[in-house]
Amino acid sequence: MEVQVKNLRKEFDRFPALDDVSLGIRSGELIALLGPSGSGKTTLLRLIAGLETPTEGAIFFGDEDASRKTVQERNVGFVFQHYALFRHMTVLENVSFGLKVRPSATRPSRQAIRERALELLDLVQLSGLEKRYPAQLSGGQRQRVALARAMAIEPKVLLLDEPFGALDAQVRRDLRRWLRAIHDTTGHTTVFVTHDQEEALELADRVVVMNKGRIEQIGTADEVYDAPGSPFVYGFIGESSSLPVTVEGGQVLIADRPIGLTATDVPDGKALLYYRPHDIELLDGCGGCIAGTVAASRRVAGTRRVELEVGGARERVEVELPIDHPAAQKSRIAFRPTRWKLFPMGEGRPEEKMSVSRSQPLQRELAPAEF
Repeated sequence: MEVQVKNLRKEFDRFPALDDVSLGIRSGELIALLGPSGSGKTTLLRLIAGLETPTEGAIFFGDEDASRKTVQERNVGFVFQHYALFRHMTVLENVSFGLKVRPSATRPSRQAIRERALELLDLVQLSGLEKRYPAQLSGGQRQRVALARAMAIEPKVLLLDEPFGALDAQVRRDLRRWLRAIHDTTGHTTVFVTHDQEEALELADRVVVMNKGRIEQIGTADEVYDAPGSPFVYGFIGESSSLPVTVEGGQVLIADRPIGLTATDVPDGKALLYYRPHDIELLDGCGGCIAGTVAASRRVAGTRRVELEVGGARERVEVELPIDHPAAQKSRIAFRPTRWKLFPMGEGRPEEKMSVSRSQPLQRELAPAEF
């Protein structure tokens, strides 16, 4: 089922939780709504579900305007963060519930309901547990029951609100892989909300990055990670560092010193330089680089993250090094980004201005200099 969100606005006491949001969700797509708390992602999911009514705009399921339809009329499956299972019902009864409460004209037979529920329990790898109660299950098992219950009604759209938020890290990782496999098997149009970027990038066909009630960027995991469209997306997706710079005649400067980066298609003036800590190359010395004093060093999994004070300690940035790299012990480190992006600053939001990104090999022919 294709879903179209058109110019959606939702106000709570005149506060715009969503402001002119438009989004096309393809049939059979698994899409993630990603953003910090207060970004509007859960409000958007609830509007698609029919749990909230839009202040303005429309929601289409296929060619049908579903904006004023109830949850039941939209036939959506909803999975909540905290399972919302009926504690007094067995696993089988929980999964069967949505079918049992259908109007008699559309309600399957008792035997058909049982067969459907058992089939779904087998799909979510819970066969043999149908007589247990929710209290007898682990958190991961409860969430599988919740998903089976949502799928039992054969929904047009499957909606998941922070489905793994109440689980520990290892269980979350296991269920992410499992959910992707389930989606590929069933082909439901699926929308899930998360604030966990790793979860969104691993699971989704496309990621919708939201901020302050608006959509900042829509794209595949590679697109939003490798080509962020705004300072917010650059800072929110993955690790990043930024530095205020000046562009003069196509050269990028810090404190009036060229740092070996060119930006001929960016207007002169102040800008923000963004890069990821692992997208750098160290230099022994340079006449055009970024140089800083080591302020802190910490281990992050199999790498070492080094924090540098740049420009007289007014700014701090990070670089990522191999765990045993000797540079991590030096008091001064010089480097230059290999992949980076500029966002010119001025009136208005920086992300509304022209930006330029680069992925380029570094040159070592610059003469060593004190730094």
